[in-house]
Amino acid sequence: MANFALEVTHLGISALQAISPGLAGKAAFRLFCRTPSPRPKGARAKAAHASGAARLADAERFTLKLAGGAKAHAYRLNGGARGKRKRFLVTHGWGSSAEYMAELVSMLSATGAEVVALDFPGHGRAGGHFLHMGLAVRSIAAAEERFGVFDAVIGHSFGGAALMVSAAGLLPAAAPVACGRLVLIGAPSEMRWLFVDFGRMIGLRPAAQAALQNEVHRVTGRRLDEFDAGNTVGAISRPVLVIHAEDDKEVPPVHARRYDAAGENVRLFWANGFGHRRIVGAAPVLGAIAAFLEGGRGEDGASDESIKKDAEIIPIFELPARRAAL
Repeated sequence: MANFALEVTHLGISALQAISPGLAGKAAFRLFCRTPSPRPKGARAKAAHASGAARLADAERFTLKLAGGAKAHAYRLNGGARGKRKRFLVTHGWGSSAEYMAELVSMLSATGAEVVALDFPGHGRAGGHFLHMGLAVRSIAAAEERFGVFDAVIGHSFGGAALMVSAAGLLPAAAPVACGRLVLIGAPSEMRWLFVDFGRMIGLRPAAQAALQNEVHRVTGRRLDEFDAGNTVGAISRPVLVIHAEDDKEVPPVHARRYDAAGENVRLFWANGFGHRRIVGAAPVLGAIAAFLEGGRGEDGASDESIKKDAEIIPIFELPARRAAL
């Protein structure tokens, strides 16, 4: 959020919470859930988006309608009646879209698998300007209902967290995704830190902060503290590959360590040097994912030295780091 916009927001929220902390909390929740423009900003972002769009040019496209009028968008490669094959689901992070996941999608489709890549509401071709965890999980459920059970699901950042929330059945109103394996790339393990940071950024006082967090319960049916996938990953009894970079400045590496400590079904792969964004298309990461999906344990948990050099983060998001981690 630009400094001027942040100052204006801070003043507006300050005035509103002086009148009604409850209304200020509701307004803050709407602001928290507002998604950025899907148009790429900057030369590198435009190049990455154009490259991804070219990779997805021949994919089938689907609109997934959700309760309440929201929509998700899905790309499918290798679909249709082509015999028995694996089926994978790919989800993106906050402020991103399927185009930025296209290297991963291409790698998966090259194996002959049916690959579905989602655009969450408010992102990519889905349209709209609003997203929260409940809508993301319902999008995942809609994809499974439309395309069938997935052999594995792979998600980056917010998309990885949404897959974990879904697999753990944390959202009462949505059927849990019945996948065989999960891959979480740069994914947060819990959500409280995001709301606390956001409340601090816009100047919420305790009563309005509590109202903001109560909105999570109202919208999803779960209290904010219950969205702690790090405490549930060990209970889902499915193999999980967690991929993270220790130089990730948007989702701290402590989240990967929490996942790793949660159960013997979790394998942690450090992809140091690729930060939060370039990690999704890094060759060592794609190799680790391919090995894991073939049924192996993936790469060794210690990063190869070659992974740690010359990483470059593509600035594709327009929100501050703490929001891109959603």
